[in-house]
Formats: sequence, structure tokens, C-alpha cells
Amino acid sequence: MGNTQSTRRPVAISKVMINFAKNHGVDTETCLFGTDISEHSLNDGAVLIEREQEMRLIENIMLALPNIPALGFKIGLCYNIATFGIWGFSLRTCRTLRDALNTALRFLPLSTAYCEINAFEEGGYFGLLMNPQSIPSHLREFLLERDMAASIIIIKELSLNEIQTMQTEFTTLDTTNSVYIESVCGVKPLYQSRRNAIRVPIKYIDKPQPTYDANLARLLSDQCARQLRQRQTGGIRDSVRNQILGDLGLMASLDDVASAINLSSRTLRRRLDHENTSFRALVEEERKQMAFQLLVSSD
Repeated sequence: MGNTQSTRRPVAISKVMINFAKNHGVDTETCLFGTDISEHSLNDGAVLIEREQEMRLIENIMLALPNIPALGFKIGLCYNIATFGIWGFSLRTCRTLRDALNTALRFLPLSTAYCEINAFEEGGYFGLLMNPQSIPSHLREFLLERDMAASIIIIKELSLNEIQTMQTEFTTLDTTNSVYIESVCGVKPLYQSRRNAIRVPIKYIDKPQPTYDANLARLLSDQCARQLRQRQTGGIRDSVRNQILGDLGLMASLDDVASAINLSSRTLRRRLDHENTSFRALVEEERKQMAFQLLVSSD
């Protein structure tokens, strides 16, 4: 599936998470701390933010709401098709649910997804396979849950709520979240699976959608393609941040990170310079953020 890491996203989509946090007693200032996102921009549909800004926002919300079980799943359920603008509307106009989900995957970077998502069929089921390995480890569980929940909501909406039972699979051990997820999906999640996935009975996949409009579908597909080109950034700082927040850690050297992302040290240094930053500045920024998180969580 297409890479979502280098694509900017409308800040208005992040407002869903902020509203959830506010409903649980967290103020907007806390949510936006260190993100370089201004509060007045949240209602501006034209404002785009970088992936790293959204990740900082997520870190702040996770830090502020540490005791809410299935936090990512609950936030993911707050999204709906209309949240995503052109991308969401394009799904409505597709001929079948299969076509809609394939369109969703084709233009996946226009959604909130961080997982790599691919479709599959087996044993009378159509499924979405979700791979969270490219996500920094401390955000992996939250974003996997959010991606799954948002996908479940979209499938339910597209089927006009005809699909009420969906099987979820997780590679992790059973958690206290299972009862809540079962209440949403209608069936108990499978844990210690070989994959993270959602499965729905295949009988629903090729049923015609009542909102199908061939001309509008083509028009919206063209607009999605145009919007995707406009939003893609290819920023190298995201790649560096993923490495130092992931398996390499903050003690990694520039050479270590360059090797991990298949660049020479010289090229990495030059590309960071083009983005008006440096390896040292990125590492120092993350160290300060982690120190702040430790300070707050120890209160």
C-alpha cells in the first residue's frame, strides 16, 4: 500500500482528537503543546500539518489521558466519512463496497492512517491487513487501534450499517480492551494472531451501493489524485524521527540513521540542511520532549 509517512494532513482532522480530549477534561493548550499548531488554525480547512506535528499532538493526548483503556480505538470511532472531505465523499460514489475500499487504499495518505494497509480475501471473508511496524514504537498500539476503529466506522457507514459484525485480529496478548472492542464489532477479538486485521463476510463486498454515481466517482477520483500530489512532501526529518524514536533509539549516531534509511551520511546531512534542521537538533528536540513527558508523568 502507498506510504502515508510523507503526506501532510488537514489540521481540521486532528480536531477530532482534540475534541475527544476536551470531553475528558484536557484543554486545547495541553493538546497543542510543542506542535507548532495554532488554536485558531483548527477551523481552517486549508491548513495542512506535517506528520510529526500530528504525532506530537498524539503524544500529548496519550500523556494527558493515561488511564483510558482502548484510547486509540475510542478516538478512532469518533471519525466518520465526512471527516475526510474529498477522500470520504469519493468512497460514497463507488459502485460496491469492494470498489470503495480499493479506492480508500489507493488514496490512503488522504486519510488518518499510519499503518500500511492491504486488502485480502480468504475463507469467505474480505479483510484489511494492517501493518504498524513503520510507526514509532511508543505510538504503535494507539495508532493501530485508531486505524482499525476508523476503518470499522467507514465500513459500517458504507454498508449503511448492514454490516454489524466484524472480526478483529491482533498479534498482541489479550487485554482488558477486548470487552469494549467486542461491544463495537459484535464478536470477541482474536489475540496472538499472526496478523493485525479486520475481516467482514464477503457476501457484503460486491453488493451495489445506492449512492453509486459513475461520473461523480471519476471526478472525485481525479480530485483525490490531485490533492495527494499537493500534500506529499517527502521530508527526510520524518524518516530520521521514526528511526530515533524506534528501534535505533536516541543514542543512535547520524551514521546509524543514514544506514537504516539507505542514505550516505553526507546525503542525509545535506537533505536535513535543506529542511533547515540538523540531526543534532532533531535528537535534542526529542530528548527534551521525553524529559518533559517523564517530568509530567511523575507528578
